[in-house]
Amino acid sequence: MTDLFGKEEGAAAGQPAHAAAPLAERLRPRSLDDVVGQDHLLGPDGALRRMVAAGRLPNLVFWGPPGTGKTTIARLLAEATGYRFVGVSAVMTSTADLKGIFASARVAPLRTLLFVDEIHRFNRSQQDSFLAPMEDGTITLVGATTENPSFELNAAILSRAQVLVLERLGANALEALLLRAEAAEHRALPLDSDARAALVAGADGDGRFLLGQVETLFSLGGADPLSRAAMGAVLQRRVPVYDKDRDGHYDLISALHKSLRGSDPDAALYWLARMLVAGEQPLYLLRRLVRFASEDVGLADSNALVVTLAAKDAFDFLGSPEGELAIAQACLYLATAPKSNAAYKAQKAAYASARESGSLPPPRHIVNAPTKLMKDLGHGAGYAYDHDAPDGFSGQDYFPEALGRQRFYAPTERGRERAIAERLAEWARLRGERAG
Repeated sequence: MTDLFGKEEGAAAGQPAHAAAPLAERLRPRSLDDVVGQDHLLGPDGALRRMVAAGRLPNLVFWGPPGTGKTTIARLLAEATGYRFVGVSAVMTSTADLKGIFASARVAPLRTLLFVDEIHRFNRSQQDSFLAPMEDGTITLVGATTENPSFELNAAILSRAQVLVLERLGANALEALLLRAEAAEHRALPLDSDARAALVAGADGDGRFLLGQVETLFSLGGADPLSRAAMGAVLQRRVPVYDKDRDGHYDLISALHKSLRGSDPDAALYWLARMLVAGEQPLYLLRRLVRFASEDVGLADSNALVVTLAAKDAFDFLGSPEGELAIAQACLYLATAPKSNAAYKAQKAAYASARESGSLPPPRHIVNAPTKLMKDLGHGAGYAYDHDAPDGFSGQDYFPEALGRQRFYAPTERGRERAIAERLAEWARLRGERAG
């Protein structure tokens, strides 16, 4: 296993890098002071600094995107506090391997920091095997994961460990890595200013990826700086970090939904594009847009549902990429439509009332009477046919007699619902007059 800066698992901490070693290895931080981009943890008042000052580490879970230094920081923490460092990857480690590590830790002269990369890859049973060694102090666990620990790690582990969030490296941190690379190579990167900015942006917060790209650029030779277009021709395109089954999926769809609800068409279109570019299934996005049309627009603009369903039909007809324009059109329609969740709230209120009221029968005047017995029992008696009533409105009560009249739907003053609210108010006035 290698860490962020290419350090092989078996190499000694602090060992000088050979001149022929990869650039990432030569730039690997030799102390916590050299780590970039995690000042909230490693700054003077950071949690990890306080732990180092205390000389003892609790069980930890590092949660953050790839290439942010999780492995490197764990190794340097062990060095700074005098722990014995043992690192494994969950992908390559069996339950038998873990038992051997625990046995070795029990007889080791130093406290053991066990670093587990991709700890979320362990199944629930394997995760449970850490509990006893964590509790009795056999190991201090430092787990690393790119996934949300709340979903991927056992509650028992989370109750015994402190979760620390590592942030994607910002532009300043990535620029610092570029400067270190140039100092190590004793030359400037062969890029113009626009290409350099594009290189940083394209790394998407991943220091490991950036240094790999830098090494490729240094290997090209040539005296003339490359433009953005020329650089793009020689470097691989980075696919955005996005796991359709895990956090990226849910975080981005939440961002899209809230941007639509906030009537921000530009932000909504951005998050839609982010998901489509990353490979999200267009039909999933269309299902979410259809749901939004009913939940957040509703009768304020009843055409919203028509437009989103038409976008689904258009995509089915055209396919990708041509049909994606219809998805974007539906997204913009929803973002710019008047918003109302009155229908959504009415549905929830009606469901709640139906569950609580049980099996109350309808009032007899609105029950059909297809047989003589039912007529004799009064079914249908007194029903007023609304088309024959003044204004086409009889004002009769249609709720169960034991329940009484309820109000679930309260239209807003936005969009088409303004007219609906006025019509309902007039019917309420007429109902009151005719009931009196």
